[in-house]
Amino acid sequence: MSGSIIPNRRHIRTEQPNPASRQLDVMPIEQAVLLMNQEDQRAIAAVGAQSAAIAVAVEMVAAAFRRGSRLIYVGAGTSGRLGALDAAECPPTFSTDPGMVVGVIAGGPAALTRSIENVEDDATAGAAAMENLTVAADDVVFGIAAGGTTPFVYGALDEARRRQAKTIFLVCTAREHVTATVDLVIALETGPEVLTGSTRLKAGTATKLVLNTVTTLAMVQLGKVMGNTMVDLDATKNSKLVDRGARIIEELTGRNRDESLELLFQAQGQVKRAIVMHHRRCDSATADRLLADAGGRLRNVLQEP
Repeated sequence: MSGSIIPNRRHIRTEQPNPASRQLDVMPIEQAVLLMNQEDQRAIAAVGAQSAAIAVAVEMVAAAFRRGSRLIYVGAGTSGRLGALDAAECPPTFSTDPGMVVGVIAGGPAALTRSIENVEDDATAGAAAMENLTVAADDVVFGIAAGGTTPFVYGALDEARRRQAKTIFLVCTAREHVTATVDLVIALETGPEVLTGSTRLKAGTATKLVLNTVTTLAMVQLGKVMGNTMVDLDATKNSKLVDRGARIIEELTGRNRDESLELLFQAQGQVKRAIVMHHRRCDSATADRLLADAGGRLRNVLQEP
């Protein structure tokens, strides 16, 4: 590190000591558990305080998905792993293409399972990651940095803006500490961690809550959900999903278990298609056309005369 300029991050709340946990090493375990739970409530409150900004993020991401474009998470360390986790969960949950939600972490895939600390300081590598993904104007690049200072993320966001992509920056500190130029900032003021600087705690919890909300509600906007049921389900992967698909069909068609399984088989494991086949008394190709005409929204197909 000789000759490097090391920024003073004293003002960043995630780096400050938490007065409530100054005696953590001698605190009775039950008291320490209660303290961590109390601090976790702050993470939930911080997310609630940013509900308006999170709603804008949902709208931005849903609009990108409707255009056939991507949501690209970018982060380092815990932030990068949380983005990669949310991206990995979208295909099995929402039957999406793996390229629809992408997770980029400083240091590449190896950094998912072990710490590679020095890579987060490389802004050029962040920009190169966007180049390698051929980020385009219709994409949304979603930077995540608990302290709001990670050069890798700044480099990625700057390159994304140069390519005219929409940009979102999620931080766990005050808005005034963010110097990035982006379309939307989500500033979660989670405060100092129980273990000083360990942003895998409150900051990580708050970040996970936001990512859950953004992708879930964006997928709802695409018609993958009716009511609170995940109807855009590909029940071909394993027995658990076949069982779930059959139960959804039972609930929404009134068919018994055996009939629902048979209909699911006729629909090649596609639950939404099976439900349309039942209600509109049609074959799978017609069901697909009806869904396409309705923008993928099952409710609209079922409400048609």
